[in-house]
Amino acid sequence: MTSSHTPTIGLVLSGGGARAAYQVGVLKAVSELLPPVCFNPFPVICGTSAGGLNAVSLACHADCLQDAVAHLESVWANFRTHQVYRTDWPGVLRCALRFMWTMAFGRMRNDRPVSLLDNSPLRDLLSSQLPLSRIGDVIESGFLKAICITASGYTSGESVSFFQGIQHLDGWNRARRIGIKTQISIDHLLASSAIPLLFPAIHLNREFFGDGALRQLAPISPALHLGAEKVLVVGVSSDGERKQREKTTIYPSIAQVVANILNSSFIDSLESDIERLMRINRTISHIPEEIRARHVTLKHVDVLVISPAGKTLDRIAMRHARYLPKSIRTFVSGSGATKRSGSGVLSYLLFESSYCQELIQLGYDDAMMKKGELKAFLGLPSHESDNVLIFPRSGTA
Repeated sequence: MTSSHTPTIGLVLSGGGARAAYQVGVLKAVSELLPPVCFNPFPVICGTSAGGLNAVSLACHADCLQDAVAHLESVWANFRTHQVYRTDWPGVLRCALRFMWTMAFGRMRNDRPVSLLDNSPLRDLLSSQLPLSRIGDVIESGFLKAICITASGYTSGESVSFFQGIQHLDGWNRARRIGIKTQISIDHLLASSAIPLLFPAIHLNREFFGDGALRQLAPISPALHLGAEKVLVVGVSSDGERKQREKTTIYPSIAQVVANILNSSFIDSLESDIERLMRINRTISHIPEEIRARHVTLKHVDVLVISPAGKTLDRIAMRHARYLPKSIRTFVSGSGATKRSGSGVLSYLLFESSYCQELIQLGYDDAMMKKGELKAFLGLPSHESDNVLIFPRSGTA
């Protein structure tokens, strides 16, 4: 007798600032491949940093992924940088002077956040665009099993995954990473996306938190803890960004150093975790089934990764650099961010519609190139004429 069990599919959205527009394109392709009925093929949704913002937006409308993606695309395709952080001269100069004063003389007030940029506009945007009260409703209705947002504790040094989900889900405690069940709020999102030095840390519970990518050694792990049996991962790095070591006598610019730090946080840990999972899968495949059932606690996890195919996002950002507000261009030009070697910083900070629209299209094209794999992974019919599959709600027995 064949099993009728439908594997729980998890969606993992990595961080990456403005690069997260790429994820919207991938999700747009997924929504077009789905049957013409409203449902959510991802009972478990996990995100970090800007990927966390996308994840929560999907969770708020988990009763209809197609509508959720359409809303996301509308926001990202019309983005302006001033919606994420202040770009007016008074706002930019105030943050810069406060930061330099603090570096030189220390903090005058311990309760005043210090950062290079003021992201208060992002709080206003999230408050207006995310109906967080709907998360509990879609979970109770069975459209969503769990939504998870990861942040990094500055005091504990732990990677903390805050999740909201169905009743029987419990937290976890592993080396330097824990899961805490809570009600997701705007502060969780701001904490998860608080890039160190650029944006201020957020106080949650007992400590201040920053960007979730900082100490996230196992980005796929939260989805597995929450019940995912197979995972779709949408990354924001490409093979084109893996540069060969070349001989150089030019000292690296500040922007070049910062770009490498950002890449190590947002990209390297995800790639390492995927490699680790693939090795585990290969190892398990060589163990006989009867031995595996009795002695092996690890399970095979199917993973499909979609990330920029051969396109370097740094170069795309350079083409759109002129659209960055003049105040920010002036502010970052001295660090070398407007030059090719330091353009990686721009790729994270360029929240402008032209750049975001190109990344959305790139994500859409890359996903459609894997149309067959995506359909098979999601359990969709391979031909449009096939019968439409009905996905069970995640919270129902």
